Amino acid sequence: MSLSAEILGTFFVTLVITGAMPVVGSLIQFLMVGWHSRNDHYARCANYMPRVAIVVPAWNEGNVIEASIDMLMRMDYPRESLRIVVVDDASTDNTPDVVQAKERQFPGNVFHLRRERGGEGKAHTLNHGLRAVLADDWAQAVMIMDADVLFERPTLRRMARHLADPEVGAVTAYIKEGSHPGNLVSRFIAFEYITAQAASRRAQNVLGAMACLAGGAQLHSRANLESIGGEIDTTTLAEDTLTTFRTQLAGNRVVFDGNAVVWAEEPASLDALWRQRLRWARGNLQLTRIFRQLWFRRKLGTGLASPLFGLIWFSIMLMPVYMILATVGLIGLYLLNPAWAWTALSTFWGINVATHFFVAFFSFAIDPGTARRAWFEGLTFPGLVALVIMALSFVPETRLPPEMLSSGPRTELGRTDFVMLFVYSWTSLSMFAAWLLYRLDKAGIPGWLRDALLLIIGYGPVLCAITLASYVAEFRKTGLQWQKTEKSGKARILN
Repeated sequence: MSLSAEILGTFFVTLVITGAMPVVGSLIQFLMVGWHSRNDHYARCANYMPRVAIVVPAWNEGNVIEASIDMLMRMDYPRESLRIVVVDDASTDNTPDVVQAKERQFPGNVFHLRRERGGEGKAHTLNHGLRAVLADDWAQAVMIMDADVLFERPTLRRMARHLADPEVGAVTAYIKEGSHPGNLVSRFIAFEYITAQAASRRAQNVLGAMACLAGGAQLHSRANLESIGGEIDTTTLAEDTLTTFRTQLAGNRVVFDGNAVVWAEEPASLDALWRQRLRWARGNLQLTRIFRQLWFRRKLGTGLASPLFGLIWFSIMLMPVYMILATVGLIGLYLLNPAWAWTALSTFWGINVATHFFVAFFSFAIDPGTARRAWFEGLTFPGLVALVIMALSFVPETRLPPEMLSSGPRTELGRTDFVMLFVYSWTSLSMFAAWLLYRLDKAGIPGWLRDALLLIIGYGPVLCAITLASYVAEFRKTGLQWQKTEKSGKARILN
């Protein structure tokens, strides 16, 4: 083997190792969850129930707003310390009638605040409500929520107890997918939310750096809102994340309480999911640029600048890049030396399979209720093709065709080579397949066919494809339109 071939091989191996960074980031987060009991903030909580103003932005939410208000009024919280301000964003359906009826039913607790000029987006609607709430000194804390979210009875009390600690500026709840009846897409989301919220945010509690307050349920102390200007950012698509960062940079702690649970209806189609997550992903790209002076600079004295938080943040935001790097590395190795490529493939997918099943079963333990509904989706999250490749990586070398383990460069490609190139390329091909599936779903293919293809391709590749699409949208400077996720009132508390 020549020196140039060894150098090139080392380069390709480096690409494969780099491509495994998201798996490493995921594994680190789940290992950190084990330390959560030592850093969960409960020791500094108290039976504290401040006066809370709940700001609910609502545009054409007639299908869901009544149930949300009713659940809020049933919470285990003193009514005299509760005000619900529904900010009606110039709705054209029956939202005003529903809210006004609730205003009459719960005088002094429910308030209808109408915006005559609507359509500017959630942040503008929230700011309209925040200005009204902060105009007097009644509210000691402010809850920001979505119009379709259903609060469990103890949720607000469990969130408010953290504000007894003056170092805490904001608290976020555990948003659970509660569509009933659900479907394959909503069950994938239900499992995803265990990993992205119940686990990841516990890990971020340990780090002392929270990535994002859940838009559906975030409780702020009045002092915290005033310290960040009393308004929500309107210049990006990531207003919740930007608020979270500004809260922490102002010196206030952000806490996740996994026992404070709210339920929401999430997208039931890939088309709706794509629109929602594209907005989120683009917002995170914008925020990454806004705080570009922050990343990996521990000397700034904030957990947001820690190398570990940066690893977690960029392992998600750059996921498509890592997948492409892994593909280039594996293909390059295969063309250079198939034996090296097989070793790299076995190692790469071996790490993937170990991490995947560790994450899946750990997630089931964190939230057994969701696991009972979405265990199949948890196991098939990466897709059936990926699971087959994972299994293939454990095949003994003695059972492989000799040409797959040759030690020289490939000069001619046969049928076996094209099969192996497909295997080595799947990390990238899966994103293209996911994009095609989204286009088919948008075109109206039958639900059963969409679900079958989704199982084959995987839900994880869909999320990666959306992130890749966000790069393109940001590069092309596509309009920053805030697109609402349509809700039909299917959310239930599924205990």
